[in-house]
Amino acid sequence: MTDTTQLRGEVAHWRLAVRALADLDTVAAPAAWEALEHYVGRQVRSSLTGVITSLEGEAAALQARVDTGHPPDEVRRGLLRLRSRYLRAETLLDFYGDAINSRTNPALGALLRGYDTIAADSMATILSPLGIPSPPVLTYVDKGLGASILRAGIRLWDQSHPSPVAAIKLTRHNLSFPTALLHETGHQVLALTGYNDELAARLGVALAPRSTEVARLFASWASELGADVHAVHHAGWPPAFALANVVDGDTRSVLRIRPGDPHPPALVRTLFNVALVRAWFGAGPWDDLAHAWTERHDLRRAGALGELTAESLAALDTVVQVSSMTPMRCFRGASFGDVLDPRGASPERLRELEHRAGDTLLTSDYLKRREPVRVLALLSARGLADPARAETHRRALTDWVQGLGGSPVPLPGTGAAA
Repeated sequence: MTDTTQLRGEVAHWRLAVRALADLDTVAAPAAWEALEHYVGRQVRSSLTGVITSLEGEAAALQARVDTGHPPDEVRRGLLRLRSRYLRAETLLDFYGDAINSRTNPALGALLRGYDTIAADSMATILSPLGIPSPPVLTYVDKGLGASILRAGIRLWDQSHPSPVAAIKLTRHNLSFPTALLHETGHQVLALTGYNDELAARLGVALAPRSTEVARLFASWASELGADVHAVHHAGWPPAFALANVVDGDTRSVLRIRPGDPHPPALVRTLFNVALVRAWFGAGPWDDLAHAWTERHDLRRAGALGELTAESLAALDTVVQVSSMTPMRCFRGASFGDVLDPRGASPERLRELEHRAGDTLLTSDYLKRREPVRVLALLSARGLADPARAETHRRALTDWVQGLGGSPVPLPGTGAAA
């Protein structure tokens, strides 16, 4: 068998493999595609089809080079490139297939559609007044401790096909306490507005007189701190408790600083969230969280790392001021608190919302459309304030979210800041 004959067989193999990818109903079940909002499914299918079409064109061009007698070494290099690009495309399709297939269970699909609506509301509340379009959202469920996001617009695969949606992973243990969703949408919002870079620069300047090392560290943590601010401003104090459950650990692990990791150490991050809540709401049950964490983790026994952590904790009031209350160019001279006032999700305001709504709190279509994030915050807070009846509160929250799926996208400017 000549090398050309061998190459013909290899090119035919990979061309057929590419062609097989075009049937997107083998990527995710038809029922799962149908469980998506129409515009989300259309965006995802269009993007994936574009990837496959590009691959098909490359495979056809490679076939033509074989047929017209191009040098075998040249065809071989093209073949290896095609194979590599195929595998990257396959990984991309598997990612979206797994995410979409998580909706084949009707109850879980309804829950995720509800979280799509809440995520869309949380982004539109900030982006719409700034004239920035909100991307479509696809939430999905997976194992692990922490949520994550593949941001819309991130260029995938061949750098020519941006991620078509904000794909947000929620973890199984937090499906009934999903305020991490608001941290992940914060990553999308703050990347689009330019807040992260501006916060990093402002933290560097504000903290440098205290310590250049502390200033450098907080600047490097700006994207995660900003996403935490986004969650707290939307939902008040429940995100701080949800975060603590995710990042908890022994003293060594909660003090660890990982080079290049944008996440602050768990102790610093948890107490930052408490400091942020306290700055807006005063004293409350979040102080018990802070007390428990400081009692569990004795910095005096942690050596140099304990000293650096203590310096970082001493800077938290400044970090809160800069991240939440300082005017920003990215917000047209407004502070984060001006753009999204966290006092809309204070315990007092949530109680007022509950009192006004009365028996219609969980049935009102108006509240579903206008206040989905604040209702989510209220229902999340119930389980924290009354852990003895946590199962009852969990069921009320998930039932309400399942009924939220498919609700119209909220009007610009409505949501947690109302």
